[in-house]
Amino acid sequence: MSYPDKVTIKEVGPRDGLQNEKEILDAKNKIEWINLLSQSGLSYIEITSFVHPKWIPQLSDAKKVAKEISRKPGVTYAALVPNMHGLEAALEANVDEVSVFMSASESHNLKNINKSIGDTFPVLEKVVQTAKKEHKMVRGYVSTVFGCPYEGRVAIDQVLKVCDSLFDMGISDISLGDTIGVANPRQVEEMLNILLKRYEASLLALHFHDTRGMALANIIKSLDYGITTFDSSIGGLGGCPYAPGASGNVATDDLVHMLEKMGIETGIDLDKLLKAASYIQETLKKPLQSHLMSMYNQTIT
Repeated sequence: MSYPDKVTIKEVGPRDGLQNEKEILDAKNKIEWINLLSQSGLSYIEITSFVHPKWIPQLSDAKKVAKEISRKPGVTYAALVPNMHGLEAALEANVDEVSVFMSASESHNLKNINKSIGDTFPVLEKVVQTAKKEHKMVRGYVSTVFGCPYEGRVAIDQVLKVCDSLFDMGISDISLGDTIGVANPRQVEEMLNILLKRYEASLLALHFHDTRGMALANIIKSLDYGITTFDSSIGGLGGCPYAPGASGNVATDDLVHMLEKMGIETGIDLDKLLKAASYIQETLKKPLQSHLMSMYNQTIT
């Protein structure tokens, strides 16, 4: 099997990792954490979400965080944007890239966005077009691609419909989310066999959650199909507030370690990454659940 020489890892910890945490961190802690991540060699960090604080209070300081981080040249600082109000705040904070989001399943979309899929498209199209006029890159997230907590398995035709609509709006790429961590390598293979007949591999990223311990196996299968962009969260932080039982994302540190052992370049300094992981672990006052951080914690006790 021929694997790619290089993989891009998009760190989503400061947004996806914190949005489900019970404890609300001070902005200064988030800023320090993001600054540490910036020094690790990561080329992309999703720093926050401009969702209304009523829905995600953990990220209510989005504008302050975005404005006060120390930006390193060559790093893309991105944020999640739900609507025009959120976009206005994101533009004021001068994020490099905005991400729009929706679900492939109707029930999860209603829970997550409070709109039907059909009603979501016009809202996102306005966001995409306005962001592009402001010379911002726009990424699309599609949740529940491999399964929905309310509907079970999601039909591939529904995934294609949502992806087609987002690409028609002019987004640069789509992150396909295994929101509740139900995917397995056979399912990933079946999905990519269909998607890659329609879209270039470079237009797709995979966003796996590790609820059932399958995320790294699913990434290996994705590499087989030429996918070279993956979302992950340091230490395995994360989960979806509207997907009961979903655990964290695949851990960035475990992913970097695996890829390095496979001879695949990430550009990330694992020691510096673990320094950032240690900082957020101490700040949250709870051990991170990744394999590498579990080993690290054993060495310091």
